[in-house]
Amino acid sequence: MRTHIHREGRRMLLITLFILAAVNVVVFYYTAHWVFAIVLLLSMLLSLFMTYFFRNPMRVIEVDDPNYLIAPADGRVVVIEPVMENEYFHDERLQVSIFMSPFNVHANWYPVEGKVLVSSHQRGRHKGAWLPKSSIENERSLVVLEHANGEQIAVRQIAGAMARRIVTYAKPGMEVKRNQHMGFIKLGSRVDMYLPLDTEMEVEVGDLVHGNETIMGRLAD
Repeated sequence: MRTHIHREGRRMLLITLFILAAVNVVVFYYTAHWVFAIVLLLSMLLSLFMTYFFRNPMRVIEVDDPNYLIAPADGRVVVIEPVMENEYFHDERLQVSIFMSPFNVHANWYPVEGKVLVSSHQRGRHKGAWLPKSSIENERSLVVLEHANGEQIAVRQIAGAMARRIVTYAKPGMEVKRNQHMGFIKLGSRVDMYLPLDTEMEVEVGDLVHGNETIMGRLAD
């Protein structure tokens, strides 16, 4: 599997490397050698972490059933339950939530092919993304997709305690395909899906899933 640096991280990574290089030059000339050694080690660790965090594995999935739901993000499934969705549907939906730690891939993919009906962003708090209220109180973006079979599903990107920026590429009217990036969330965060109640799930709470690889379930015909 090929891995690149995600486009959302390239500029930040270059700026960080430039700043760290400047700091290390100053420390080298104006402090003791042991101080420089510590600063250099910390700079290398930070650079490695940022490179790892913004990694973008080139994942391609092929499925023969358009009703399959593919994981929109890496992480652990923390919620599968019926809830009232009051932001768009205003009815009961099956909520499926994936929590992403800072060590997961943070690119997000479209779980199905279809047409983008809604793409909106709301400001909010930055509570821990694992908390139930983060779905409705934290900063978030909502993308509603209409599948070819007429079903509508919603995908919500949620900022966490560390995350401070949500990037969403979806625009109303777009026709989206599998293997396309839907967006990116910087640092620890969460992705919720709101599905029809008759969706057949193939994962359980506690399962680890991989974005654009794991089959989460199947929409009813």
